Amino acid sequence: MSRVCELTGKKVMSGNNVAHSKKATRRKFYPNLHTKKFYIPEEDRWITLKVSSSGLRNIDKNGLYNCIKEAKAKGYLQSWR
Repeated sequence: MSRVCELTGKKVMSGNNVAHSKKATRRKFYPNLHTKKFYIPEEDRWITLKVSSSGLRNIDKNGLYNCIKEAKAKGYLQSWR
């Protein structure tokens, strides 16, 4: 199961844990993802998306249908027709 937001394209980033002694070891930064069901009134159906918190804020601001169209155009959303 990949950790990628289906609307914004956010994914796992890598970086360093830095100790007090400045010794660096590799770590991962994970996006804040939520699996959520959404209703699309234009198509009268429900869809399930894995969305980051910033993606949820984009949905509140721009609307679900516009966010889906934009994600589809950018190539982030594959499974939705």
